[in-house]
Amino acid sequence: MNFASDNCVGAAPEVMDAIARANDGAVPSYGGDDLSRRVEAHFSEIFERDCAVYFVATGGAANGLALSVMSPPFGMILCHEQSHIQMDECGGPEFFTGGAKLLPVAGVGGKLTPEAVEAALAGFPERPPHGAPASVLSLTQGTECGTIYSASELTALCKTAHDAGLLVHMDGARFANAAAAMGISPAEMSWKAGVDVLCFGGSKNGCMAAEAVIFFNKEQARDFEFRRKRAGHLLSKMRFISAQFDAYLDADLWLKLAGGANAMAAKLSKGLGGINGVEISYPTQINEVFAVFSDGVADKLRTQGAVFYPWVTPGDPADGKMQRLICSFKTTAEEVDGFLQLVRDFTR
Repeated sequence: MNFASDNCVGAAPEVMDAIARANDGAVPSYGGDDLSRRVEAHFSEIFERDCAVYFVATGGAANGLALSVMSPPFGMILCHEQSHIQMDECGGPEFFTGGAKLLPVAGVGGKLTPEAVEAALAGFPERPPHGAPASVLSLTQGTECGTIYSASELTALCKTAHDAGLLVHMDGARFANAAAAMGISPAEMSWKAGVDVLCFGGSKNGCMAAEAVIFFNKEQARDFEFRRKRAGHLLSKMRFISAQFDAYLDADLWLKLAGGANAMAAKLSKGLGGINGVEISYPTQINEVFAVFSDGVADKLRTQGAVFYPWVTPGDPADGKMQRLICSFKTTAEEVDGFLQLVRDFTR
């Protein structure tokens, strides 16, 4: 009953098999191999656009390096107050950008609105050289609260950003979960809505260490390859990241794995929602469930081997009592049923 994080489970068998196959022979290093080039081209096919694609090993590096190209050191990046770049990257975006300011913006359920973005921008009028100019709007899809932006919501936010002269960055650590839930094309969820740069995650959904930074306008990639090298994320044996993505993208494995995780989260959320003494905090739209249990129940569940964490963030509506439970592609219906039975037992 491990609902700690989708980072906690291993890689999908198909991905592990692909890594083993890539281990044979000798090929050019640093992404100069045929497999890496083929996978980069596959991303362009999936997103229906000729993209500039760069592989890195972690989501934090993907976000920080992408933002370093999108914002000058003296720029300002608007993001949700609960976003990963604000809460969980130890100042990584500020480090990689050379000091750009993150401006946290509040929003219900992890989501920003055009009105909130406009209000935030209005609070920072242009005052050169004293005020940091707004440069980027960062969105997370699916969000830190397990919610998703609809295509129309994304389009409206991107228009607001572009009208104000900002580029749009998308943290897509759980982009696969959002795509599986929405049932629309990756293109419609990204550049067709106005997203400029997407950090496409694989590590939370069946890969071992595989993230892709995708520039939908190749001109915007500028000096990214040098920044990646300087940051230590140009892997000499890049074929092992490429192999993961080769298996991950093949036959829509990424969507199948994410869909399974989403289904288990929906089952968990529905079950918890039907138990007296349990409150579901946010709509369960991807593979994350946020719940508040009756006093003492969370601790009792942990004594029985259940693993999950408290969720305390700015604007916390539950006064520190909210718990986050995440399902992975390996979560089983038996795990969920066993956990639900324990909750029922402890809330009688």
